[in-house]
Amino acid sequence: MKLLEGKTALITGGARGIGKAIAVAFAQQGAHLAFSDLKYDEPAQALEKELQGFGVKAKGYASDASNLAASEKLADEVAAEFGRIDILVNNAGITRDTLLMRMTEEQWDLVIQVNLKSVFNLTKAVQRYMLKQRSGSIINMSSVVGLGGNAGQANYAASKAGMIGFTKSVAQELGPRSIRCNAIAPGFIETEMTAVLPEEVKKGWAEKIPLRRAGTPEDVANACIFLGSDLSTYITGQVIPVCGGMTK
Repeated sequence: MKLLEGKTALITGGARGIGKAIAVAFAQQGAHLAFSDLKYDEPAQALEKELQGFGVKAKGYASDASNLAASEKLADEVAAEFGRIDILVNNAGITRDTLLMRMTEEQWDLVIQVNLKSVFNLTKAVQRYMLKQRSGSIINMSSVVGLGGNAGQANYAASKAGMIGFTKSVAQELGPRSIRCNAIAPGFIETEMTAVLPEEVKKGWAEKIPLRRAGTPEDVANACIFLGSDLSTYITGQVIPVCGGMTK
């Protein structure tokens, strides 16, 4: 039996990068997939067809995770279409990197809104269905930057560190209803976002990692499979770094 057979997952920021890798890995393990992004564009449509090719139900949605009303509408539509929501992956995120002395209020507010408020929005919206089911797994995509900080990323680090505090609090609130909430903290992962970096920068990053390589979206997806499956039913309120040994 596949690890996620019969489960329904909702993934935000699911049409590209890490979100896409998670969606594909989940489908390979038998999960039905609902995924959202700001636009239901060609990449989202292509992913929907790819996921359906694994013999599971899959549907993409255009939704702004940073907006509470839109998040509630999304949760309602997914629950109506799929009948239940077993796994929520809060993966939507952006960066607006610059030194604090140059950072604008808009750059600060936007990163907090998209990265952190979206986690509040979707968790609040989806928990209603998980509470009725008395089961569920919430997976929040944090970062090693949320654990250790990084120069030029005060806004991003604050959003990812806030996510960790949120994760631990929600785990305590929802644990009595058999709903788990954990965070994953990826390190340097090769995605569309990092592809624009110069090769010497990427090489320098890899040399600082004990495993001497950048991670792949599939590395992160594998951790999500574990947290979404029944293999992790006694794990909640934890942060799992997927970083090749970057964290000390």
